[in-house]
Amino acid sequence: QAKKSFSSEVELTQMANLPANNSIKTSKYNAFNFLPMNLFEQFQRLANAYFLFLLFLQLIPQIASLAWYTTVMPLMVVLSITAVKDAIDDLVIENSLSYRMVTEKWMDIQVGDIIKLENNQAVTADILLLSSSEPYSLTYIETAELDGQLSQLKDSYCFFFFFFFFPGEVRCESPNNKLDRFTGVLTYRGEDYILDHDRLILRGCVIRNTDWCYGLVIFTGPDTKLMQNSGKSTFKRTHIDHLMNVLVLWIFLFLGSMCFILAIGHCIWENKKGYYFQDFLPWKEYVSSSVVSATLIFWSYFIILNTMVPISLYVSVEIIRLGNSFYINWDQKMFYEPKNTPARARTTTLNEELGQVTYVFSDKTGTLTQNIMIFNKCSINGKFYGDVYDKNGQRVDVSEKTEKVDFSYNKLADPKFSFYDKTLVEAVKRGDRWVHLFFLSLSLCHTVIPEEKVEGELVYQAQSPDEGALVTAARNFGFVFRSRTSETIMVVEMGETKIYQLLAILDFSNVRKRMSVIVRTPEDRVMLFCKGADTILCQLLHPSCRSLKEVTMDHLDDFASDGLRTLMVAYRELDNAFFQNWSLKHNEAYLSLEDRENKISLVYEEIEKDLMLLGATAIEDKLQDGVPETIFTLNKAKIKVWVLTGDKQETAVNIAYACNIFHDEMDGIFIVEGKDNETVQQELRYDGRTATAHPWTQDFPPISSSICLKYECSLVLQAHALEGNLQLDLLRTACMCKGVICCRMTPLQKAQVVELVKRYKKVVTLAIGDGANDVSMIKAAHIGVGISGQEGMQAMLNSDYAFSQFHYLQRLLFIHGRWSYNRMCKFLSYFFYKNFAFTLVHFWYAFYSGFSAQTVYDTWFITFYNLVYTSLPVLGLSLFDQDVNETWSLRFPELYEPGQHNLYFNKKEFVKCLVHGIYSSLVLFFIPMGAIYNSVRSDGKEISDYQSFSVIVQTSLLCAVTAQIALETTYWTMISHIFTWGSLGFYFCILFFLYSDGLCLMFPNVFQFLGVARNTLNLPQMWLSVILSMVLCILPVIGYQFLKPLFWPVSVDKVSGTENLARIHHCMRHPLPPPIRTKLKHPSSRRSAYAFSHKQGFGALITSGKTLKTNHCSSSLVFTQFSKERLESLEIWGINLLFHSHSRGSASSLEGCTQVRQGKVKKEPPVTCQEKAMSGLPSTNPSKF
Repeated sequence: QAKKSFSSEVELTQMANLPANNSIKTSKYNAFNFLPMNLFEQFQRLANAYFLFLLFLQLIPQIASLAWYTTVMPLMVVLSITAVKDAIDDLVIENSLSYRMVTEKWMDIQVGDIIKLENNQAVTADILLLSSSEPYSLTYIETAELDGQLSQLKDSYCFFFFFFFFPGEVRCESPNNKLDRFTGVLTYRGEDYILDHDRLILRGCVIRNTDWCYGLVIFTGPDTKLMQNSGKSTFKRTHIDHLMNVLVLWIFLFLGSMCFILAIGHCIWENKKGYYFQDFLPWKEYVSSSVVSATLIFWSYFIILNTMVPISLYVSVEIIRLGNSFYINWDQKMFYEPKNTPARARTTTLNEELGQVTYVFSDKTGTLTQNIMIFNKCSINGKFYGDVYDKNGQRVDVSEKTEKVDFSYNKLADPKFSFYDKTLVEAVKRGDRWVHLFFLSLSLCHTVIPEEKVEGELVYQAQSPDEGALVTAARNFGFVFRSRTSETIMVVEMGETKIYQLLAILDFSNVRKRMSVIVRTPEDRVMLFCKGADTILCQLLHPSCRSLKEVTMDHLDDFASDGLRTLMVAYRELDNAFFQNWSLKHNEAYLSLEDRENKISLVYEEIEKDLMLLGATAIEDKLQDGVPETIFTLNKAKIKVWVLTGDKQETAVNIAYACNIFHDEMDGIFIVEGKDNETVQQELRYDGRTATAHPWTQDFPPISSSICLKYECSLVLQAHALEGNLQLDLLRTACMCKGVICCRMTPLQKAQVVELVKRYKKVVTLAIGDGANDVSMIKAAHIGVGISGQEGMQAMLNSDYAFSQFHYLQRLLFIHGRWSYNRMCKFLSYFFYKNFAFTLVHFWYAFYSGFSAQTVYDTWFITFYNLVYTSLPVLGLSLFDQDVNETWSLRFPELYEPGQHNLYFNKKEFVKCLVHGIYSSLVLFFIPMGAIYNSVRSDGKEISDYQSFSVIVQTSLLCAVTAQIALETTYWTMISHIFTWGSLGFYFCILFFLYSDGLCLMFPNVFQFLGVARNTLNLPQMWLSVILSMVLCILPVIGYQFLKPLFWPVSVDKVSGTENLARIHHCMRHPLPPPIRTKLKHPSSRRSAYAFSHKQGFGALITSGKTLKTNHCSSSLVFTQFSKERLESLEIWGINLLFHSHSRGSASSLEGCTQVRQGKVKKEPPVTCQEKAMSGLPSTNPSKF
């Protein structure tokens, strides 16, 4: 929907170094650069450049042994088909994005505009917040596309409305990719005000629970911080494409060598024999010697032997890739019905690469998890709640059929909340003191901001989804957090409204890993409620809680083993005199000018001690369906999964356990936390020595080598460890570990990790994510997969493949990827073989034709060989073949390993194809020659003529290559039979048609094999030659296929072996039970699943009073309480936006700036309460926006 912009009639002066508007471009092509850029990319394939060079040779009459159109037509077809495919792929990406921009009217926004945003609208430019409908200009935003957080608060200076009426100037840093940093200065009425990232709303955010807000556009288009982190779009090519370029170069050299040998043979023949036959075979007038003739013959043979790499190869490759892409799009098992979303192959060039992936880099929030927090279990005063038991007392798993707890007694309960253990509700109803105190703690100890626009419909704005889940749980069990001010908290306790005086909020920080509130109860008791990480709170408990702590720790172990996010809850009753004394110390520390944070922390520690334990909570960060099973299967396939997340370490490690990336049986988890090179290096040396059981030395094996580990270890990295010059050491250590978690990663750091592995490991990488913060990682990897989840569509729009659930990755890799790789390898091996066998016959024939550049085959057979006779069988093989079905592919992930090592088509396999082709060409030439040499028919006529020999050789060739592809096919379908045997039958039909009397008599210069087919096919020598040639050609293949599983088996041979069929079917009928987690009793390094946001809470904001709703028209709040109509009537004068080259700075360092633009908008304002308070403002003239 269209947004209103306050600059539609503004005169602008746009500088050349800034984007003219807010449009962004993710496509590679436009109408002007498509043709040159696409041709440039296509001719990066050496084969295309080779055929272009061949075309130029065929235009030279002296050496043209074949007509020029035999090359130019196929070349034009290949280039056209590929260009159309690339244009369609690029158009899909561009339309997907431009549709949104055009309808949203965002592409017209320019730097310096003041724009209005409304609730649930996306922010597609970096804007400086000016005001909003909320008190004190607070704005609720969702930053899921940036960091996975569901909600945050932004606030602006309350005097910003004066900025609408008087000249103001904003100077800020140059565009950069720092998402958490912004430095700027607002100059207003001669005074400078510091701007930081808390005032900036970034592109990719969504406005939530805020009716409207206004902002000044700071960065647009590619200058926005999100786009600065997105990376550049690159032309992705598969490893097979790169290998093909090398092989084409080899073939080119091999072709040149053959042509050189044949040219020398021609020179020798001309000197010894040809010179004396000039009366019968006169030289052309431009041939002065045998050397000149040999030079011309060299290029003639170069043209004849060009079918070593036929141009139809690339047409077939594109068709195969397109067909396998359709299989992905049509896969009903990758269709996500709740969102009506199918899987999509957004590119058609990377399918076989899916069968070679070794490293998977995954985002966490929204990719592995659903980012939905559910209050799952709890422990209160040593009693476990959350499990469900049947009538026999046996524990049962929760399912859709499990009966939910009835919360009808609570009118303010959230209807979306689900809980299944009725014993907890019964404890609440009977007034259990500890249960009530536990839920009272959850309803008071938080920084959630409530909103109740409709009576009884509460909406909680929480800094993290964990806090929202805890407060919602307390709400449903009868302790409803209703409202708050800067000094009070209203809680409805079992239907009774109580007001608690808020005395202090001891807010969360990454160092404290806990938060506390101090309240005065209606009974005039001063209470401190605290919740935090168990590793911290256990040290703060009163000694009398020792036994309760042991029981609670057992419960926490149970929670952690289930992958739940845990918190410990405690309280302390304070003496009035003690609290008053502490309050004075707190105020003194708060007002301190030196070492303020440390002093406040020490004051907090004085009161957060001798706590009484209440219990613990367990929140499920709900994983997507099938994530643990998928990662377990990926690990079995030797695919390493690295999680790259912007989240904090505790949360990421907890999810790693839940997802089977880490497990309790591992020998250790190594955490690299150093912030300088020396510390990081010491940690790496220790980790490397421990993980590999040998000292860390300079002679460490190369990164690309395969290292067999004695121990299973995991590594946790902090983002700042990548900022030094120890990236190679980090990579060495990481590659030796079973699982790797990288925390606090910015989008560009994610891409840097992927690039690091790509550069030094030389393996295929895949990146998968669902947010805009994953775009750079997706672009950097060989294969980018986007999940259309809760974090927007940016990842999907920039991906190569897209679907809705992480577990679909199994089918993408193990079925579609592996089949595509196997099919492409079979296709290339067979294609090269059949063309070597076809082409090299010319080489042997040259020794019997005076090296005269005469072809063995009929011209029409040369034309139709790759285009008609052998095209459909190889396409049938490449589109329908399966070595094992999809069930076995998923059940035996080990089948995936050959693709990772590129065993099925590499330089070695290519040499095998070449040797086999040379052998077959020898058989196909000399067997027919021996069969008809000096032979006669039954009527005494000779049959050893050129045309009969040509028909016998080409028929033997087609029968041999057809038998060869029949041996290669492991999965026969009706289409495969039609393509394979139908092509052979079609050859004989065409043979009789082209060699028919009528056609040859009608066009004698074009069709010269009059009656040859009828006469030759009646000869017994012909069929003897065909059968003998075919048997001799396929005999080595049969022998190799028989001996290979015995002496050089690969995983697929082991799976498909006859002796294993009974075991496989038994396993399929009786699947193994899932592995049982072993519970660790108080391990020394027990993981902490501290379930807090990794950002500062709302404590300071709450105690400041800025969240208060006010209805009166006071002068202090007048400029933040404007109505929608009043805002639309403001007059804006002289808004200047300036850039400087420094990433940070103050007002004094912002000299020499360049003015970007000025704008002015006028409209007559109506008379309002606010206008009376602004009587000193200048009058305005009416003007339409």
